[in-house]
Amino acid sequence: MTRRVTVMLVDDHAVVRMGYRLLLSQTATIEVIAEAETGEEACQKFVDCAPDVVVMDLNLPGIGGLAAIRRIVARDPAARILVFSIHDEPVYVSRALDAGALGYISKSGAPEMLIEAVACIASGQAFLEPGIAHQLASQEKPHTVPLMDRLTPREFDVLCLLAQGRSTRETAEQLRLSAKTVANYVTTIKEKLNAGTTAELVKLAYQSNLVPR
Repeated sequence: MTRRVTVMLVDDHAVVRMGYRLLLSQTATIEVIAEAETGEEACQKFVDCAPDVVVMDLNLPGIGGLAAIRRIVARDPAARILVFSIHDEPVYVSRALDAGALGYISKSGAPEMLIEAVACIASGQAFLEPGIAHQLASQEKPHTVPLMDRLTPREFDVLCLLAQGRSTRETAEQLRLSAKTVANYVTTIKEKLNAGTTAELVKLAYQSNLVPR
């Protein structure tokens, strides 16, 4: 009998994880063995459970999805991580792949694609949703992309939340940081991106397609 592909689901919404679990249970070749709702929990459970594939959201409390990917891959370079995110903008995809993810699909895609992607990632092959792959292939890098590359994963998370209209306090709550720490991050981000105000940061975020239009 062929061994099942073991999967860990990482998403901060229990109902969403339940939906993933039900979807993946439709095939006899995949078994969900663990779930996590924060980046830190994902890193710990990866060590404890050693899943074949990690299905990872990017918008997570705590260290966030990008940092979690980096930590997992730093511990196990052979880790197979599939990002399953609401964001399909090339800048997010590039950041995730650079962090060490092996695949990327969007939550707006067909449900069956998750099953296909998990099977593909489990075999060691990369998998990109066709529309996302086309965007990456056809994209001419705007001048703001190298600018965003100056940011650490945590700084990138902070900027994305600010661009979505979150206040410093709300950003701190989402990332489970103190408001002072987030304020310090904002100061550093402004310096790195040569922005004088938070409004200018948000404008740069929109220009770099960090926020869906």
